[in-house]
Amino acid sequence: MTDFTRIGHDPAAFEAFYREHVQAVQRFVVRRVDDPHLAADLTADVFLAVIDTAHTFRADRGDPTRWLFGVARNVVAGELRRRARGLRAASRIAGRALLDEDDIAALERRIDAASRARELYRAMDRLSDGERAVLELVALDGLTVQDAAKALGVRAGTARVRLHRARRLMREHLVSSNAEVLP
Repeated sequence: MTDFTRIGHDPAAFEAFYREHVQAVQRFVVRRVDDPHLAADLTADVFLAVIDTAHTFRADRGDPTRWLFGVARNVVAGELRRRARGLRAASRIAGRALLDEDDIAALERRIDAASRARELYRAMDRLSDGERAVLELVALDGLTVQDAAKALGVRAGTARVRLHRARRLMREHLVSSNAEVLP
């Protein structure tokens, strides 16, 4: 397990953590965005945030993966808020210069592979923020309900109720969507 006190100042510790988790972070990001340049930027931003906040990790509150998904969720949510306000142009331009054709092709393949997930995300727009967040962390990122509750700063019982509601609403939406498609 990585010594988080070293990530902010020890390149070797950071590199080991990065290599261990970069694929999971990229999967998390491409389920939420459909632009390869933005996906690359956000993945990099997650790890920059890890460097800045590694000192806040507390092993007694859970494993580093749960903490990392909390950081990633905050980074992606922050970017989507900035994007909605039109303040993200400079960060996107800087990220594009760092990508070569192979990087773009790999991100485009991941984005294509995640297209069905984005369709489900559109259906998830009907959920409340709390319901959606717990559903994402449990169903998509593989956290336990207890770990998702900790990542979201809520009680486990609250997370279970939100997860139950989210699953019910998604089932209802998917059943009604299928009924509209079928003759």
